[in-house]
Amino acid sequence: MAVVEPVPDEPAAVADGDGERALVVADVHAGIERALAAEYGVELDSRADARRERLLSLVDRTDPDRVVFLGDLMHSIGDPGGAERGEIELLFEALPDLPVTLVKGNHDGGIESWVDVEVTDPRGIRFGDVGFVHGHTWPSREVLAADVVCVGHEHPCVRLVDEVGGSRIERVWLRGQLRQPPFTDHVEDLDWGDPEGIVFPAFNELAGGTWVNVPDQSFLAPFLPAALEGADAYLLDGTRLGDYRTV
Repeated sequence: MAVVEPVPDEPAAVADGDGERALVVADVHAGIERALAAEYGVELDSRADARRERLLSLVDRTDPDRVVFLGDLMHSIGDPGGAERGEIELLFEALPDLPVTLVKGNHDGGIESWVDVEVTDPRGIRFGDVGFVHGHTWPSREVLAADVVCVGHEHPCVRLVDEVGGSRIERVWLRGQLRQPPFTDHVEDLDWGDPEGIVFPAFNELAGGTWVNVPDQSFLAPFLPAALEGADAYLLDGTRLGDYRTV
């Protein structure tokens, strides 16, 4: 039986399936500081070293057999600049001798031409009973036949308001049973596995996100929110907030 469990207090999970234990993170968005400066005039020191150390700490903590990046390892959609490429190359050099799979996201451009790791089709990949897809495209038939489908891309967040009107934004997990109808007309020969859907928070805290509990908020994935109506939201510390629409 497939099991996907978040790492407490971290935007990462461990997926156990088919005799293999994988550490899974979504939306690293390496080099985002350069983009924020160029696009918005926001000047921030690079957090590349801190991102790398956080990931290496998670590898030590979870002792996986594989590392899965759930898309958008890069931030620039085209060819990366030197700092961004250097961040990714240093990360891979620092990782222990483990298999690495990148589920290709919309920001990952031609990354397969210069990284020496497995880069999947954008429609995702399946390991045992766990399917992985970034979420900017419709998942493959094989992914949707799994017991659990892990999704990135959305960067789900909730806006929490206190009794005096103050508010803060928190990254969250979304978990619930996927609904078949949104996929029927978009996935050929659909082999429905009635999977649980898990939408991952972004690993990179600077990447923004979808405020899932704000009315009329537009979602990014083509199958959301229709495929995950009534899912529960969970804070990184594991606190269950209930139906994300009513938080």
